[in-house]
Amino acid sequence: MSHFDKHVFFCTNQRANNDGCCNNHGAQKMRDYVKDKVKALGLSNDENRIRINSAGCMDRCDDGPVIVVYPEGTWYTYVDESDLDEIIEEHLKHGRIVERLKI
Repeated sequence: MSHFDKHVFFCTNQRANNDGCCNNHGAQKMRDYVKDKVKALGLSNDENRIRINSAGCMDRCDDGPVIVVYPEGTWYTYVDESDLDEIIEEHLKHGRIVERLKI
């Protein structure tokens, strides 16, 4: 059994030459936004156990910016906070895949 109910990894990679990387799309800022929101909603406590982490390059640069949610292994792309709010509400809180953002 996993230590976390959901484990979300944000690609926050920044390439030296700035070519096609997730951090060019503000990935670190978006990760911080989701981490703070999940905490404020009480989803990262001992009962819900949702963890938000940064990751290096996840080799999906053409799909970026990207996140992956485990244990399902669901990959998403996003544009802004509203997309991430939808992932939080639907997938993290209710276990429903957000098909329009899935890659």
